[in-house]
Amino acid sequence: MVKEFSTQAQVSVGLETMWPAIAKDFNDIVPKVIPNIVKDVEMVEGDGGVGTILVFNFFPSEGRTNYQRERITEFDEVNHEIGLQVIEGGYLNKGLSYYKTTYQLSAIGENQTLVNVKISYDHDSDIQESIKPMETSESTLFFVRTLEKYLLNGA
Repeated sequence: MVKEFSTQAQVSVGLETMWPAIAKDFNDIVPKVIPNIVKDVEMVEGDGGVGTILVFNFFPSEGRTNYQRERITEFDEVNHEIGLQVIEGGYLNKGLSYYKTTYQLSAIGENQTLVNVKISYDHDSDIQESIKPMETSESTLFFVRTLEKYLLNGA
């Protein structure tokens, strides 16, 4: 059964800057924001909308897989919402049978954005819960905070 975990972060970057960084320029920005984790992001199918498939290639590290393939399952320009589902590698190699991150952005001031994050996940039935949603949300919030710093430094 799919479980959900939600968290949020308030960032000091306006929605008009934050939305393109998270939803449109993902494959160019992610390797610059977390350069010692992500080697590159390839768009292997699609045009950036629903159905697009991205491959995140990671630098070798203990406990981390070499890649993660994700599909954009939601893309709503009006509500500033994007959903990315892992379809191969990454968390699926660590005992999860389903993993999806949804970002929903809202302006809360001229230079502030509220980033709501929903993580949906399920474990393989024969595997104990080896990955906790709190741990994966911490890495997602780390990315959001690092992206904020990157954008504030004139990227």
